[in-house]
Amino acid sequence: MTREDDLVELVDEVGEACGTATVAQAHSAPGMRHRAFSVHLLDAHGRMLLQQRAAGKTRFALRWANAACGHPAPGEAVGLAARRRLAEEVGISGVELTEIGVYGYRAVDPATGRVEDEYDHVLLGILGGSPELARFDPSEVAALRWVPPEDLLKELAIRPEDFAPWLAGVTDVALGN
Repeated sequence: MTREDDLVELVDEVGEACGTATVAQAHSAPGMRHRAFSVHLLDAHGRMLLQQRAAGKTRFALRWANAACGHPAPGEAVGLAARRRLAEEVGISGVELTEIGVYGYRAVDPATGRVEDEYDHVLLGILGGSPELARFDPSEVAALRWVPPEDLLKELAIRPEDFAPWLAGVTDVALGN
């Protein structure tokens, strides 16, 4: 069984649960709106952690995205799922995460035809320092980097194709823009 076989919670336009599907089903054209989360982390210097998605990802491979993202299982608390994925993807645990808001978006990956149609809960965590980033999962993450938010916003404006399509929206939510 792979992560593509995991169940996600389908939701309506206001985030009310209305069914389940596998990750693969929810992301196959035409796509099904489902619950997701995106975690942004800030270090003690105010920089945001970005991950470059692994080459093997079925959606938006090798594009830069926020620290971690994923889908809670049906009925699972978003914060619990987000903390689990943060530890799995980038090896960071014990961070307090606060839900800041929700970002709804739809995007089609031009390389694979897979569809993102997500009701995306945005969570923010603040770290006391800048932890060592050597413990990421290479099946999930190709690279990590810290970037000041103002630099990220400039890069997003200049080279949007280098980034996951949700990154600009979840960054705006995380920064209160």
